[in-house]
Amino acid sequence: MYTINVRGIHIYAYHGCLPEEAIIGGEYVVNVILKADIAKAASDDILRETIDYVDVYKIVKKEMSIRANLIEHVAKRIADNLKNSFFTISGLSVEVIKKTPPIGGEVDEVSVVVEL
Repeated sequence: MYTINVRGIHIYAYHGCLPEEAIIGGEYVVNVILKADIAKAASDDILRETIDYVDVYKIVKKEMSIRANLIEHVAKRIADNLKNSFFTISGLSVEVIKKTPPIGGEVDEVSVVVEL
């Protein structure tokens, strides 16, 4: 079993329950951990036999562009899309981090992790 990590995907998006979040948006960071049997790719050195990081990024970018009230919902959409896109995935973790959330106090970030 192998682990592929795609960390620090920076996206500007418009998620949140407050009306102004839909207008001004905010900074988000997404971290993806994928467990998969990619031994053949490791041996053969052939891209099509593994999970292409570019495709992972495209899925994250697409799902982050669809507005939601909750980052929980966005993280679940990303996880579901990844699981459905790559048959070799046996487990995954998606963390969506909202930088400087508007919660009335000084907080660097909040995050949600979905594991499938």
